Amino acid sequence: MDEEPQSAASGGAVVGEDGLARSPWAYGDPLLLSYYDTEWGLPIHDEAGLFERMSLEGFQAGLSWLTILKKRERFREVFAGFDPETVAAFGEAKIDALLGDAGIIRHRGKIEACISNAARVIELREDGGLDAFLWSFRPAQTPRPRTVAEVPTTGPESAALSKALKKKGFRFVGPTTMYALMEAVGMVDTHLLDSHRRGTSGVWSE
Repeated sequence: MDEEPQSAASGGAVVGEDGLARSPWAYGDPLLLSYYDTEWGLPIHDEAGLFERMSLEGFQAGLSWLTILKKRERFREVFAGFDPETVAAFGEAKIDALLGDAGIIRHRGKIEACISNAARVIELREDGGLDAFLWSFRPAQTPRPRTVAEVPTTGPESAALSKALKKKGFRFVGPTTMYALMEAVGMVDTHLLDSHRRGTSGVWSE
C-alpha cells in the first residue's frame, strides 16, 4: 500500500499520510482504506443491500474482511446482486457451480445458508421486511471507543438479534457476526473517537 500510517502502539486512531485519522484496521490495503472511508458504518436500508451485508458477514466468519472485499464483485455476480428471489431459487446445480468457483468462498455450509436465508428474507416481508426487522434491534446508545481494545465484538442487542433471526430460520447469524453487521450498516458507530469518520453515519451525533 502506498500510504504508510503513523504508528499507534496504543491501539488508538492512526494518522495516514493524508493527515486523516482512522481506525488501525483501515490500513494495509487500498481496498480496506476505500471501504473504511466511503462505506463502512453508513446506514443501509434497502433489502438487497442488507441481505448482501448479512451474507458477506456470514461468509467472512473465520476469515479476514480483506479476503471478502477482494472477492466481493464476484460474489455480487454469482449471487445475482443478492436479489433474494433469485438466490432463493438456486438449486443443486447452481450450488455445485458455486462450489467450483474460486472467485468466492467455496464453503458448502455458507453457500447453502445464504440460499436458505434468501427465502427467509422473502418471508420477513410479511412482518415488515428485513430493514424494519434488523433496525428494530438498534441499541439506545453506541460505543465511544478511543482504542481498538475498547471496541466491542458483541452486545446484548446483537445477541438478541441473533436469537430472533435463528428463530426465523436464518443461519450463520451468530452474535459476533450480527454485531459486525450492525457496525457495517451504521446501527452502532465503532469508529474510534479520533477517527475522521466518527459520526458520519448521521445515526449518531458523535
